[in-house]
Amino acid sequence: MLAALEILTQANFWAAAIRIATPLIFGVLGALICERAGVLNLGIEGIFVAGAMSGWLAVYSGLPLWGGVAVAAGTGALFGLLHGVLTVPLGLSQHVTGLGITMLATSSTYFGYRVAFPNVSTPPRIEPFPPLHIPFLSELPFIGTVIGQQSAFTVLAFACVGAVAVLLARTPLGLAIRAVGDNPEAVEAQGLSVMGLRIGAVMAGSALMALGGAFLTLSAFNAFYFGMINGRGWVCIALTVFASWRPGKALIGALLFGALDAYQLRIQTIAGGVVPSQVFLMLPYLFSIAALVAVARRADYPRALMKPYFKGQR
Repeated sequence: MLAALEILTQANFWAAAIRIATPLIFGVLGALICERAGVLNLGIEGIFVAGAMSGWLAVYSGLPLWGGVAVAAGTGALFGLLHGVLTVPLGLSQHVTGLGITMLATSSTYFGYRVAFPNVSTPPRIEPFPPLHIPFLSELPFIGTVIGQQSAFTVLAFACVGAVAVLLARTPLGLAIRAVGDNPEAVEAQGLSVMGLRIGAVMAGSALMALGGAFLTLSAFNAFYFGMINGRGWVCIALTVFASWRPGKALIGALLFGALDAYQLRIQTIAGGVVPSQVFLMLPYLFSIAALVAVARRADYPRALMKPYFKGQR
């Protein structure tokens, strides 16, 4: 029992928790922006895969690491554009279209990988983002260990939380995005384009989702593997509801999930001989389910979420 509690006091544990949470931060922010504008984006899982592959392949082909980040974001934005066009002006089912985007992005990514590397059994490796070294902070006990195991990509994730929070709460554009997810008729009455705002929000959100995948190949690991996304996109959908569509709570939810995942990896070494390892593997996902049950009924959903809107319609 004491050994299980001591895990929570270890700097390496919290460093791992932040590292695991980083792709979820990008994903939940992306889903949050899409849904704030009234569009559910179930293409997130496939966009994660596409972002992971495209960013890694760009760096492998000779671009710098930040160039790979830009390529991943652009790839996500393109899939977001496709999803937005199908669901906003055409009014197709957001559920079906999102699942179609996931299948399209995943299958085309795997096909592209096999075309690029037809005779490779082991994925080629790149040089990923190095760990941070910040003078003074990196030398501090505990905090220095936690920070020293992160990369600049993680700093970008935390910066995006602040940027999205300010955008949605403090800017006219953010007000328009929130309004188009709650009352598109009022937005149209103000002379703004509901279609343009929704498609733009889906593209921006999808770009952030793709960065979640790119983090795995450009920072957490150094290669692209099949199955490496492992359901992270679906977890982000659950965390968006848990966060009540607020960036600050989204960060807390991602960190909680990351901490549970890091904890179950360590607790297995203590109780693995007594309790089956599968029980510990379930812990983070049980948290997601419990969070949905606890929050979903009283969550303040965007009122126009998943509701198509056509210009001039009343």
